[in-house]
Amino acid sequence: MTQAAYSQHPELRHVVMFKFKETSTKEDIQKVEEAFRALPSKIKAIKSLEWGTNNSPEGLDNGFTHVFFLSFASEEDRAIYLPHPDHKAFGKVLGPHLDKVMVLDYWAEK
Repeated sequence: MTQAAYSQHPELRHVVMFKFKETSTKEDIQKVEEAFRALPSKIKAIKSLEWGTNNSPEGLDNGFTHVFFLSFASEEDRAIYLPHPDHKAFGKVLGPHLDKVMVLDYWAEK
């Protein structure tokens, strides 16, 4: 996509990072991963999802291990996502295992 075309179709990024409780098992965390990955099939306002686990050698992660990177076409789409019942249901899966969360939203620029 050219720069001009890209600037006409910006994307709103929603970046979520999780630090899990030390008591959370590998299976607990896997359930959280699966529940988050299912959100785009349940919430059509989500344009795309990428996710992964930290592999930085810098040691600056402050215990955050997982990042989920959502894209939305508009603030209106994000406004659909945030209170959506399936997003709230995900929170119930996550809640017992969450130590800390960090969320940043921004308009992507190139």
